[in-house]
Amino acid sequence: MSTPILSLQDVAVYQRDTLILSQVNVSINQGEFVYLIGKTGTGKSSFMKTLYADIPLKEGQGEIVGMNLNTLKEKQIPTLRRKLGVVFQDFKLLNDRTIKKNLEFVLKATGWKDSSKMDSKIDEVLSKVGMQSKHFKYPYQLSGGEQQRVAIARALLNDPELILADEPTGNLDPQTSMEVMEVLQELNSNGHTILMATHDYTLLLKYPSKTLKCDGQKVFEVVQKQAHR
Repeated sequence: MSTPILSLQDVAVYQRDTLILSQVNVSINQGEFVYLIGKTGTGKSSFMKTLYADIPLKEGQGEIVGMNLNTLKEKQIPTLRRKLGVVFQDFKLLNDRTIKKNLEFVLKATGWKDSSKMDSKIDEVLSKVGMQSKHFKYPYQLSGGEQQRVAIARALLNDPELILADEPTGNLDPQTSMEVMEVLQELNSNGHTILMATHDYTLLLKYPSKTLKCDGQKVFEVVQKQAHR
């Protein structure tokens, strides 16, 4: 049996002093595609923030990509986030620079120095999401779906062991959502482990996979019903 890439045991998630989730027991293995669903306000984002150490883990046991969330020091957080690829709903691209310069900025911030290696890596990740021909454009010149593809490419820059996608299709129309989903599915089929928070149930029906649900301060696995044709 391989070691889980994410393991949470009896975890409680707090926002300041408010309990958001309790007795969370979750395990995700290498290569899995896992959904995290639940209504707005049920704790999906708080759950995700705990995983990339935006919210400290104070209760229970947590390990992600080989790092202990209980004993994680502030100076270790950048290392953790390099091992994770985080994709946000609102892209978080820098509008004052081109797509290539956006990605270069992240590489430099994470210790890359060799410009030819950086160029090669940027070409590689943009190719994976079908955006290599748009590297000279600025974010505001791209559609929402294209910007999200770039955001996914950015998440791949440091070869993450786990991709955390927090409502990656939340700001997109249905057709564009499907296109972004195809990119994530392709990455998963090539070995990337993905945890995706979403409230778009049509995606779950079209691309069924292991599903966790936030509800009543709990996180539990749900059995999906297959879509009727």
